Amino acid sequence: MPVRRNTLVLVLALGAALALATVAYAGNGGFAPLPPHSPNAKRISDSYIWISIFTGAIFVLVESVLIIFVVKYRRRGRPRTAEGPQIHGATRLELIWTAIPVLILAVIAAFIFYKLPGIQNVPNAKAEGGPLVIHVDAHQFYWQFTYPNGQISIDELHAPVNRTVRVEITSQDVDHSWWVPELGGKFDAIPGRMTHTWFKADRVGTYRGQCGEFCGVFHAAMKAVVDVQSQAEYDAWLASAASDLGRGEWQGSCAKCHGLQGQGGFGPKISSNALLTQRQGLEQLIRQGRKEMPPVAQGWSDEQVRALLAYLKQSVYKGATSGG
Repeated sequence: MPVRRNTLVLVLALGAALALATVAYAGNGGFAPLPPHSPNAKRISDSYIWISIFTGAIFVLVESVLIIFVVKYRRRGRPRTAEGPQIHGATRLELIWTAIPVLILAVIAAFIFYKLPGIQNVPNAKAEGGPLVIHVDAHQFYWQFTYPNGQISIDELHAPVNRTVRVEITSQDVDHSWWVPELGGKFDAIPGRMTHTWFKADRVGTYRGQCGEFCGVFHAAMKAVVDVQSQAEYDAWLASAASDLGRGEWQGSCAKCHGLQGQGGFGPKISSNALLTQRQGLEQLIRQGRKEMPPVAQGWSDEQVRALLAYLKQSVYKGATSGG
């Protein structure tokens, strides 16, 4: 019996060691928030660390006491039917173990409510001329970004560094969730309702995100990229964005299913389908959908449809020339 017990303890200890080693080897590994690069994300990270301090300390304390009690008060050959000593009346102890958790929760709540306005409220940013407002439309299964001058990008949001950006979020079909961990928390994209968040990236770089709510069969492909640039690079991109709209629409809303060259994948092969060159038929298909295909162009302007059609004719369609 002692040998079996010792073997069990050894196996459990090795399992715990392997689990901890895996987390350590993976670095963050999803165990903690990614390094924040926006003031609101920094407040989220601070809140996580603050809560982790208390929960970690409580875990160590409780498990340590549990192990001590298991060892100290083990059966030691006493019959299983023997009752342990009965203790009655420990009012002071009961008050203490009630008061301490209440105080801990109060301290955690006070800290969170202190941090919350800086997470949720968009700064006035008067020195910057006010926040840069970018509208986010969620679709199955891509993100569409509309900028103040009317330019549009798909799946890749462009923003200048050290500039406050207000992100206004809605959905054209089902519930989605906007989430770029290094720049802030999750915010729902809900049909018929506008939510918002903000960020102010502190360095140039690429920040990757993911739809944080299951939105359909191709949910995993609904990724987002925030490309933070210098002001000059952002202005240059904004001036040329219209010329790249068709490619972005194809890659974001079509190629995820049909392949970059229309060769097929999750969806059927369409590179030789003459519908790609026929404005009326193509527009009806992408606006209304068909069977498993969602209406990917719901809410699109005529300019967006024309941009996609032009790109299809130039770069995707491999069939015989057709009128349209």
